[in-house]
This record gives sequence, structure tokens and C-alpha cells, in this order.
Amino acid sequence: MKYKPPKLMTFPKDEPITVEVVNKFMEKHKLEVARYECLKNMYLGIMAIDDEPKKDSWKPDNRLAVNFTKYIVDTFTGYFNGIPVKKSHSDKEILSKLQEFDNLNDMEDEESELAKMACIYGRAFELLYQDEDTQTNVVYNSPENMFMVHDDTVKQEPLFAVRYGIDEDKKLHGEVYTLLETIKISGENDEISFGEKTYNPYPDLPVVEFYFNEERMSIFESVISLVNAFNKAISEKANDVDYFSDQYLVFMGAEIDEEDAENIKDNRLINYYDKNQNNQSGSASKVDVKFLEKPDSDSETENLLDRLTKLIFQTTMVANISDESFGSSSGVALAYKLQAMSNLALSFQRKFQSSLNSRYKLYCELSTNVSNKDAWKDIEYTFTRNEPKDIKEQAETANILKGITSEETALSVISVIPDVQAEMEKIKKEEASTAIFDKDKQSSENETDTVVPETNEE
Repeated sequence: MKYKPPKLMTFPKDEPITVEVVNKFMEKHKLEVARYECLKNMYLGIMAIDDEPKKDSWKPDNRLAVNFTKYIVDTFTGYFNGIPVKKSHSDKEILSKLQEFDNLNDMEDEESELAKMACIYGRAFELLYQDEDTQTNVVYNSPENMFMVHDDTVKQEPLFAVRYGIDEDKKLHGEVYTLLETIKISGENDEISFGEKTYNPYPDLPVVEFYFNEERMSIFESVISLVNAFNKAISEKANDVDYFSDQYLVFMGAEIDEEDAENIKDNRLINYYDKNQNNQSGSASKVDVKFLEKPDSDSETENLLDRLTKLIFQTTMVANISDESFGSSSGVALAYKLQAMSNLALSFQRKFQSSLNSRYKLYCELSTNVSNKDAWKDIEYTFTRNEPKDIKEQAETANILKGITSEETALSVISVIPDVQAEMEKIKKEEASTAIFDKDKQSSENETDTVVPETNEE
């Protein structure tokens, strides 16, 4: 790929954030936008094969684009958080507030989009703001219209962020988010100016970055050349099919008249012949009529396509779940096939959870949300991989573990149990009700078995 992954933008922490500073970083960001647009186009199926030089009008010119990039992104994000991330907290009141916050912002969809953007672009941003009812809202932002600048300290903490766009009149509008305030910006012809300033209600920058890896690389960025090679190879294969449908007829050894030649569609005819002393074509015994054929490279092309397909999935570490071998795999065999993608998901999970901590830290720092500003530290996240489960095998494993581990640990291996603590409470209630029922039943049986002595009256 001709574009390189972006470098982290940094600026001295103690220097003022002026119009000139913002304008300088906006120019740097505009250079990155070309890369983001290229990555987005690949996800949408707009590939490099479309920009190849056109062939002559009489030659087949197929432009086939197999959208490996979309398949890779959608497969991985479905595996990573197709099952939404669960949050829990020991304080039920705080947990209730967190659930209200998540429900208000449709957080399951929010986090799904953030994961998808991070896979496509290598990074995504989330903006927190207070609405008219002083409720905390979040909205995801593409790195195409938003960027973040970090300070130049060892920790490289977020310093300020800029979100901007250009309207139909080529005028720029946006905001600069700093640790202290939000500044409106506007301008045209690469010149911007500061406008209205509003107080930042959060103690920190109200923008959170979600990134796929430390290098901010797309999940498919390392296989772009392989995808382009596959598209070129399969397009040439389609051209060969068209070529064989429109082969040239070679008529050697005798001259044919124009009327016969016109009957051959598009005049796809090559006529070679010798003339004798009387200016007449040679004898019929030397006539040879055949189709002009290219050497058949079908097997070589198929081998190349198969090799490229395997390399694409191996390099991205994403499983090709549409492969026939997946249908017959289960248990440990399936786990081995998903091992590479599971490792990749674990790596992304650490980055994603760190960003979630930043989000909920901002939320908890407002006393109008929760009373304890450090409540975010006790949030527990549960990431569940969206993969086929062998419930029977899990139940057998849980049954074996019951005599070795605690009941909670044993039940945790069963994927159909979403909340182990709640399940344990249900079991206790059922056992208690069963015990009461058995006690009542036993008392009833004892009363029935009691023999009443008969009295004879004379």
C-alpha cells in the first residue's frame, strides 16, 4: 500500500492551543485522510483493479473485485463482539446507573460500530457530551473527520481533539475539544478562526480513542497487495473465458471470399494462403482450418488463486469460516482452527477495554451521574466470543468440575448461562422450595400412615 500508518500527533503540554496550532495539525490530518478513504473504499468493494489501464476495445477487459476486506472485517467483528460486552458492578445502584447510561445511548450498536471502524481504519473516536437534560451522551466518529493530538510527555496523554467538516459551500465548520473548553471553529480557503467557547464539564478530554493496535493499522492493511493480486488474477481468468468464447478462426492454405468472411461474427478471422504463378490459391490438400488458441494456464491460475486465498486469511489471522472444513469441525478441532483469530481478538480486547475504562471514567467523574467518581475502577467487563458451542461437552465438563472446583467455577464453563451468580441464586431457591415440598409431603404421608384404634361398644 502506498500509504503508511499514521504517526501519533504530539504537542507540548504547556504551550497554548492557538489557531495556528490547530491549522497546522489539520493540514497533517488532511494528508492522512487519503489513506482513510482508500481503506474505506476497499471495505466498500472499490478496489485498485478499477484503476488499471483500459485494454483495447477488441480485447476482453473484466474488472472483478472479490471483497475479502469486508468479509475479514465483518467476520472478525462478529466474532469479537457479535455478542455484546457485558458490564457488571458490585454496587447495584451504580450498576443501575451504568445500565441506564448504556440504554440511553444504544451502547450495543455504539460499540459494534466502534469495533468495525477500528478494524477498517485502525482507529475510531467517541465523543461524550451533555444534552439539554444534563444526561451524558456518546457518539462515534470516523477518523476521516476527527483527529486527536497527544502531549509530548512520556505517557503521551490526550491533549486536544478536532472534529470538522466542509459544507456544500466549501466552508469549514467544527469544534476543538480541549481539557478546559470546547471552541467552535469556522473558515474557508485553508484559513480558520475561533468562535464561541463553552466550558468542558469533564475533568478530562471528552474524546476517547478506540484503536485496533498500537500502530493504528487496519486489520486488512497487511494483505492489500494480496487482495489486489487476487483481483487481477481472477479478472484475467474471466478475460480468458471471454477469449475462448470469441476465438479467431484461422483459415490457412486457401483464400476465402469476402462473403464467407462477413458471415463470421465481428470478422474474427485470420486468412493465410500462397498464390501460384496464375495468381490463384494453393491446392485444397494443403488447406488447414482451425481456431487460434492461447496456451491453457487454467491449473496454474487456480493454484495461484488458492495460494492467495490461504495467504490472505493466514496473514490477517482471521478464519475463513465459509471453508468446507469448518462444517465438519467441532470441539477441540474447531478451537484449533479459531486459535489465531482468538489470539487476535484477545489483543484487541485489551485495547478496547482500556478505551471503555476511559469512557466510564469520564461518565463517573460527573456527580450528576454517580456519587462515587472512582466507581469505574470496579466495573467488570465480560467479552464472549461469538462461536459455535458444544453445550453437551460443556455440561459434561461442568459436571466433572463440580467435585473439584466451586459451583460458580463449574457453572461458568456453560455458555448458555449468561449470569452465573443469578443462576446460583435460582438453584438455591429451587432447592429450598423442593426441600419444603418434600417436608410437607413427608408430613402428609406420616398422618396417613397413623392407625386410629377401633372401639367396640356393647
